[in-house]
Amino acid sequence: MRAFARSRAVQRRAFHAAVVLSLLGLAPMTWAWLSTTGHRMTAGTAPGWARAVPAFPVGLVLGAGLYHDSSPTAMLAARLDIAAELYRAGKVRALLLSGDNSRVGYDEPSAMRDYLVAHGVPAGVLVLDYAGFDTWDSCVRARQVFGARRLIVVTQDFHLPRAVALCRAAGLSVFGVGDDSSSAFPLPTYVYAVREFGATAKGFLDAVVLRSAPVFPGPRETSLDRLVGPAS
Repeated sequence: MRAFARSRAVQRRAFHAAVVLSLLGLAPMTWAWLSTTGHRMTAGTAPGWARAVPAFPVGLVLGAGLYHDSSPTAMLAARLDIAAELYRAGKVRALLLSGDNSRVGYDEPSAMRDYLVAHGVPAGVLVLDYAGFDTWDSCVRARQVFGARRLIVVTQDFHLPRAVALCRAAGLSVFGVGDDSSSAFPLPTYVYAVREFGATAKGFLDAVVLRSAPVFPGPRETSLDRLVGPAS
């Protein structure tokens, strides 16, 4: 009987530990969702959807990978299409393109610029951040390196709460606009949505617990200042 009682006690402790760990695992997602309510929306498909978006000086487009021919992936192209529409609607005056250029032959920001120029956005309003290696780095560098204060961040819906929360934690006044990728890309959307649990936990650790510096923290860049003015 004593052995049975000890076994039941061990099982109860293991169950309680599992519950605590589950709650801790969900806490960053809860933080991201609750702290960004009212600061994000899904881009529409009907003409004129951008009228519902508040105007900000800068749009921040986060990288999402390239194909083997160095063209933007379908998800990245969807982000860029949203950014182009925001620019055409007068909701942003400049676009900060933040992506990975950590190795030779892989250059997300340049590919993003070329796509936007091909779709009618003037090259002169595009600023490139070649060291946006993850969402936290992109947000911190937008604030500290490029001097942004207020911006619209553009990504997919499944990523939007984390992106907005991290940019807010970096000291930015931010609104998020997301692409609803679930109909066009159902399987990748599901996979990336599941991945958000771990990615949001890492982001929470970087932004709230450790206040991690970006991989490349500087030097200060003034190209965005020239387009929208300092402290914009």
